Formats: sequence, structure tokens, C-alpha cells
Amino acid sequence: MAINFNRKILLEDGQEYYGYGFGASGDKVLEIVFNTSMVGYQEILSDPSYTDQAVVMTYPLIGNYGMAEEDYESAHPSIGALIVREYNDEPSNFRSAATLGEVMKKYGIVGVCGVDTRKLNRSIRDFGSRRALVTDAATPREKGLQLLKESSLPTDAVSRVSRKTPEEFPAEQACFHVTAIDCGMKQNIVRSLNKRGCSVTVVPWDTTSETIRSLQPDGVFISNGPGDPTDVPQTIETIRQLLGTVPIFGICLGHQIISLAYGARTYKLKFGHRGGNHPVKNLDTGKIEITSQNHSYAVDTDSMRHTPLQVTHVNLLDQTIEGVKCEKDHVFSVQYHPESAPGPQDSAYLFDRFIHMMEEGGTHHA
Repeated sequence: MAINFNRKILLEDGQEYYGYGFGASGDKVLEIVFNTSMVGYQEILSDPSYTDQAVVMTYPLIGNYGMAEEDYESAHPSIGALIVREYNDEPSNFRSAATLGEVMKKYGIVGVCGVDTRKLNRSIRDFGSRRALVTDAATPREKGLQLLKESSLPTDAVSRVSRKTPEEFPAEQACFHVTAIDCGMKQNIVRSLNKRGCSVTVVPWDTTSETIRSLQPDGVFISNGPGDPTDVPQTIETIRQLLGTVPIFGICLGHQIISLAYGARTYKLKFGHRGGNHPVKNLDTGKIEITSQNHSYAVDTDSMRHTPLQVTHVNLLDQTIEGVKCEKDHVFSVQYHPESAPGPQDSAYLFDRFIHMMEEGGTHHA
């Protein structure tokens, strides 16, 4: 250990990685994951799906273009920590309003730079996501391991990041009204719907089906969000009661919630999918989409046999389910992020599919 290292990451299996602190200080026990995106650290930092996670960036230089006011995906970033190889505290970008470190300090997000991220990411890939302690370099290893042993990751992440009251996002020329269930929703989802003529009413994660019906939406959207989908049984039950009454579209956690509402099962992946270059095959068209992804859980393929859902998309890296639909109920969902931010835009057509579904009407306003 170099004498000037002041921070370290201690994994629950005893591995230690030393570096230098930036952003906020303090000790945190988090789930450690990695993201392979080459750009978009601001969108990653402000994506609520990373709540309670320490994200290791595989791209080696982070912070070089600063933070722009227009690029946040949530108003109050809730990521646990950011771990990078090289942190640049002097951004060069005319849009930059603050440095990455300043924003992280403002929101209590700890950072560690100077870490051997290649070795750390390989460890996560080989041995899976684990709990990690981000702490002072001088913290004794045994003390840190004891703290990890005694700590458990919270299961209330969705309730913490979801809006507490409904919020309206009107479109300039509105053709449809969408009720969006906020489980930790990225703002670019709202922008994507507004751009297509949808006024959006964003409601809290635990909003009942009766309340949603009272809003008389043309369609219901279920957002991305953090954690295990089985931690939100209220949302699953809400969707179960709405099935067949209104067109429904889900993304990421929303995809898992829809699958669970139909009786499928979910499971945790070894190290998840996080990055902007995941190849997904559209089984309806045979085309390959390069997608933006951020999730730890997947829908179990065998459990789909006992549901009316049809698999529409498959991940070409590990054959996991990436999309499902139930044409009878006017319901579909994808595991990845068609709104990108950051990432490729191959899958933006899915929002157009949702519009088309609402145009057809389904059995809406029931």
C-alpha cells in the first residue's frame, strides 16, 4: 500500500483496493457493480436505479467534461459511490456548470480514484456482485470485515427514490395522457413521452389501481428503479389489477414487475448488465439492437411457460429475456433502456409502439 492512499474499498471476501478520495467522505456499505459505458457518467450518477450501489467505471477517465444542468436524470442523485481509475477535476466543456466531485460532495456521494479498476472489474465479473465497504485507508481489515458481516443492504430503495406526490408533465400538443408509475424513473423517459405528444402524470410507486383508473389514462407506464422487484409487492398488485384494462408499457424494473404480475419469476444475475453496448435480438424482426442496460435481476425463462406472455427480445450475450408482450391485454415491456441517456438509440421505436397501442385504444378508460 502506497503511503499516500487515503481511501480503500474492502470486499466481503477480504479483497482490498486502495485509492484517493474525491466527492463526499465517510464510510458506506454498498453493493459493488460495474458499468462499461464510455460516456454518460452524469446520467449514471443521477440514475435512481443505482441507489445503494458502488459503481466501478470500466472507462479509465471520468470527470473530463464536467456536469451540465440539462443532463441530470433525477433531481437528487442517490447512487452510493463512484469508483474510477483517473478522475479529472478540471473539466473542459462550455456546458459544464460544476465538477463531478463538487456534485458528489453536494449529494453525499463518496468517490475513490486511482483504483486498479481493471483488476476490480475482473473480480466482479469472475466472482459476482458483492457487498463492499468504502472506507478510510487506515481502517483495519478485520474491523471492516466485521462491519460488512453485520451489515445488510436495505430493501426500501424504491420507496426512497420515488416521488411522494403526483407531478404533471404536459406536452405542447398532447394527444394522449399517460400515467407513469415512478419506481425511480429517469427524466429522459418523460422527455421521450412528451416529445411524442403524451402528457404525463407521474405518480408514486405505491399508487393504487383505483387511483390510476380515476386519472383516466390512455396508457400506463412503469419505470425503471433500484433493487429486487419482489421488494415492491404493492406495485405488482397494482399492475395485476390493471392488466387488460389499459395499454401498459414497462422498462427495466417495470418489465420485471409486469412479468411478476403475470405469474413469472425473477432471479438475481451474477454481476448484472450495466453499459451501453449490450446486443439484443428482436425476435419479431430478427434485427439486433445495441442497447443501454442497468439491472441486477432477470425474468426466469422456465417460469414464462405458465403465463400468457410471449418473449419478444433476447440478450445475445447470455440469452436472458429482454422483452415480453401480451397482445390480448395490450401489454409489453423491455429489460433495457430505449430512452438511453446514456447509450445508443436503436430502441426508441418502442415508445412509438406504445403510442400505436394507445391509438388502437385497447380497452382503455375501463
